Amino acid sequence: MAVNSKKDALKALSDVNPEHNFWVYDGNILKSIKELHSALKKMKKNVFKHHVNKEKNDFANWINDIIKDTKLAKDISKTKEKKGIIKKITQRIKWLNKKAK
Repeated sequence: MAVNSKKDALKALSDVNPEHNFWVYDGNILKSIKELHSALKKMKKNVFKHHVNKEKNDFANWINDIIKDTKLAKDISKTKEKKGIIKKITQRIKWLNKKAK
């Protein structure tokens, strides 16, 4: 889904249905990209590497498949560094918040 409207932006920022929560390797459960953003900031390296490595990027997949923000998913799938992913999500949340007004 491309985020083209206020409604799309609000949906991308909102909590997902409970059956689509992201279950983090350390036991945390995430319901939104805002929660993912917060969790990434304090996530231990081994937990991050469990979800993002040469073979996969679970965060990009979740954002693409569940949140349906294909642009953000594509942007973060290109990096394997935590700082880079946090930066991309920060920028996207700011953009979505403006779009949602």
